[in-house]
Amino acid sequence: MVTSGEHDGYSGLRTTQYHLDIAADEVALRVLHGAGFRVVSEESGVTGEGDYTVVLDPIDGSTNCDHGIPFYATSLAVLRNEELVASLVVNQATGATYEAEKGAGAFRNGEKISPSGQVDAARSIVSFSGLPSRHLGWAQYRSLGAASLEICLVADGSLDMFSVAARSGLHPWDYLGGLLMIEEAGAVAGEYDNEPLVTSERVRRRPVFAATQELMMFLQEAAPF
Repeated sequence: MVTSGEHDGYSGLRTTQYHLDIAADEVALRVLHGAGFRVVSEESGVTGEGDYTVVLDPIDGSTNCDHGIPFYATSLAVLRNEELVASLVVNQATGATYEAEKGAGAFRNGEKISPSGQVDAARSIVSFSGLPSRHLGWAQYRSLGAASLEICLVADGSLDMFSVAARSGLHPWDYLGGLLMIEEAGAVAGEYDNEPLVTSERVRRRPVFAATQELMMFLQEAAPF
């Protein structure tokens, strides 16, 4: 039974957390600290020192991983003075690797990516974090369970939109790695409450990502859902 307080703080401090997340965090911290990075991790919080901060989700999609569903990732976003400058998202089940550097484009397995260019919501495929309360007229929808990868799928044109549903929210380690992919690929990012998305603080945001400005406007005008 989960008692009051067990969901406070960083995930690795919960007695209910997957052991695989904690093991992956320990490995990642050794590498990142050894390279001179300060780290903000979903599992272990703020550790280390350095001019650059890595916002880390060791295993995004832990339940997928635990159940053998091949859609889970390690997500890293590099900040310099709260500026997002580089990111890496790797699907650990398939090896698909997304990487971006500010001003240099976004890539999947070394090939430059771009969004779908879709402008018609009725022809769009949208993915959600959380459960939408109603259907808004999109063609199809998904809930795949690993936000960082779903955002990357918008960046590479596989999905047209990714959004949080009305009662859902994400932490920076969930979306920052994908955010730079979106920006560098030429897609669009926003936040329903007009809060800044780039932060290393342990706060929840309500981000939305779309292939085009037209789809972004569609989602924002339809909220909450």
